[in-house]
Amino acid sequence: MTSPRLALFDVDGTLLSAGGVSSRALAEVLLAVFGTAGPVESYDFSGKTDPQIVRELMRAAGFDDATIDARRADALALYRERLTSVIRPEDVRAKPGVARLLAALRAEERVTLGLLTGNLEPCARAKLEPLGFNPHFGFGAYGSDHEERSCLPAIAVERALAATGIPFRGKSVVVVGDSVHDVRCGKSLGVRAVAVATGRTPADVLAREEPDALLTDCADLEAALAAVLGCDTIRPPWPPSTTS
Repeated sequence: MTSPRLALFDVDGTLLSAGGVSSRALAEVLLAVFGTAGPVESYDFSGKTDPQIVRELMRAAGFDDATIDARRADALALYRERLTSVIRPEDVRAKPGVARLLAALRAEERVTLGLLTGNLEPCARAKLEPLGFNPHFGFGAYGSDHEERSCLPAIAVERALAATGIPFRGKSVVVVGDSVHDVRCGKSLGVRAVAVATGRTPADVLAREEPDALLTDCADLEAALAAVLGCDTIRPPWPPSTTS
């Protein structure tokens, strides 16, 4: 690799699993603020921002947007306090191969690492801390920056420019995530989209979105580096999933 690369990583399902602590904390907060958690048990959180999640759950519970907007800031503030106070190191587990991949990427002089996550920033940092991953990411774009995930890459690129002086554009930007929303977000902006099937979305469903690269996980360091750095398209033949 000769050109600079900005690699932006999703958190939940991509870098780690937090054992459902987020959804439990959010359900408690929504119940306190809105009187209901909505259909939280069946809701798909994948690839969505925390503000978007609150809006969609409360819409499903029958609230209009004006009411949601009036109460959401308080709900998110309480959620941030709740999650950061209850999360324990044993709740958090790194996805296979992620620790080695991050260390290898950080060792590459022309690679800049950042976060691209729907989490509020304090919540993302609280999840990364037990794994020692925070030092890898000097900046990021978060659900606390914008409700729409599609707006986050531009924010991350601006912060990368401020941090490095490099105007990352096009395929020099890599979005790594585990959901169709991560892939769509990357492709819509013309950046490199790398999907990892370590979250709730099956590999064959991710493959239908035609990411630039698709990995089962990051356990194979050589394949993961090739996917992120843009050396080869990684798309083995996947068996069909039983879910859609």
